Amino acid sequence: MNFDADVIIIGAGGGGAVAAKELGELGVKVLILEAGPWYGNKKWSHPNQSRGPVSSSSPDDLDISLLRQQYTKFEHSMNDTTSGRLRWGAADRRRAPWQRIIPTGGKLWQATGVGGTTQHYWANSPRAYSMAIDDVWPISYRELLPYYEKVEATLPVRPAPTTAKEEMFYYGAKKAGWPFLNTLNPTTPGYRPQPNAILHPNEQLMDTSKSLEEISKLEGCTLCGHCVNGCPHGPSMDKVAKRSTNVSYVPLALATGNVEIRPNTFTTKILTEHDPKEELRAIGVEYRDTWTGETGELYGKVIVMAAGCIESPRLWLNSQLPNNSWVGRGLTNHYWDWITGVFDEKDIMGILGQKHINPFVGPTSGARFDYPGLGCIQPSGVSPGLFSGLTFGFSQSGYAFKQEHSAQDPWDLQGRLVGNELKEWMHNYQNTLSILILTDDQPQKKNGVTLDPILKDEHGPIPSIRYTPSKEDKKKRDQLAKISAEILLKAGAKKIIRTNWPAHLFAHIESTMRMGHVVDDICEAYQVKRLFIADNSVHYNGIGGANPTLTTQALATRTAEKVAMKYFS
Repeated sequence: MNFDADVIIIGAGGGGAVAAKELGELGVKVLILEAGPWYGNKKWSHPNQSRGPVSSSSPDDLDISLLRQQYTKFEHSMNDTTSGRLRWGAADRRRAPWQRIIPTGGKLWQATGVGGTTQHYWANSPRAYSMAIDDVWPISYRELLPYYEKVEATLPVRPAPTTAKEEMFYYGAKKAGWPFLNTLNPTTPGYRPQPNAILHPNEQLMDTSKSLEEISKLEGCTLCGHCVNGCPHGPSMDKVAKRSTNVSYVPLALATGNVEIRPNTFTTKILTEHDPKEELRAIGVEYRDTWTGETGELYGKVIVMAAGCIESPRLWLNSQLPNNSWVGRGLTNHYWDWITGVFDEKDIMGILGQKHINPFVGPTSGARFDYPGLGCIQPSGVSPGLFSGLTFGFSQSGYAFKQEHSAQDPWDLQGRLVGNELKEWMHNYQNTLSILILTDDQPQKKNGVTLDPILKDEHGPIPSIRYTPSKEDKKKRDQLAKISAEILLKAGAKKIIRTNWPAHLFAHIESTMRMGHVVDDICEAYQVKRLFIADNSVHYNGIGGANPTLTTQALATRTAEKVAMKYFS
């Protein structure tokens, strides 16, 4: 058999790019297949208008000028789920996005393209809580530590700078009696700076002799916010401020000389054969060119699925790999919520020495409050359109004016706002502070990804996603909501709204191909040899509620090492 690569990796996002870099440095030849476009690459100067060449394998192809043109930071252009550059769909934005089915309704927030969903992630990079790993996962927290440290040094991950929204949050948390945590491994409740994969602000940021454009081309964060719409700030692709994998791990992978990346290539099937011992093993993939519709086969000695928590189980099921009752099951999502307080200018001035909080300034979330056993909360400042939708228009409570307020609730409003109330809140946007709640929801077999029995697209049966939080998860979320409201009140908020998000906003999706159920402790599939998984889906649980990307990257680093040792020693 002629091999196209030693290892074929499916997906160039949070885990795939990491595994490629690690394998490439060990001398293993890697081919990454990515379903979406490649922004910031000279070979695709118009990635949404034409197919371009097949692949790229040189760091010289990376072009920061192109990235600046393509990452515009305009909310609609970048993050519209139907036609935005960072959507779940083909590079050709004239075509409809790829369909997923959520029977209960909701939103699944993912992006295709080199860099995957890290293109619009917030770069929050905390470690998992040790209590969610030890004596729960098939591996220990101690075993993960050196891989955490390696990723933290590579990105790098550092404590986020303090802007006004973080200062207000710290003020409220301290007045509420919570301790400051000076650790990367919290075991008790408290607040701390966000471990953050965004380069620290440039020292010349406040130099009035330099224009904003000049500062944007220097190394370091500009504190301009809007990180969710893609970051184009930096002197070169590998020095862009927000360390999405397309600007951190991909340049390092290409620099090894052992990694090739094919965008616009959707993997539709895992190819297998039986080895001499009659064990099933992966030998290659079938793919479809998303521009031309052409199909083909590629062969590798090892296959790594890093397509994400929806597409990895979908690919397993569409490939008709051996039946496993846990494939696609156990989905966790951190059962989100969102709480916002509005402040008087005089109170803001008394605390901050300035008139407004301006929550959109700085990293999207530069602080956090950890509560191992419950989850975490994070002060968050997003761009205006996203803020208005998340705060006032996305609720399972219906309209706020129809809700009966309970005296036991520390918030004044709950649900969707309309009319004069909405106008008043939007008018005071600069004086608001919002808190994102991430709940430590536990895996349940009823939650997860299945194939629709009828509907298909060009890549096969469409995934259907089901998720219902348990009573225990709801209690945890309510407790975190009350802690959030208390912090806002102690900081001086005059009015608080709890949006009460529906359960079906999917972003921190984990646990659909769980270690110990679908894959072993080195993330190789139990039932298919030489098939590994390197994305969020192998997490045994929701890692306690912490943001999942760093843990996925640590595991991908470890998995690449184990692949090399087992099959390429």
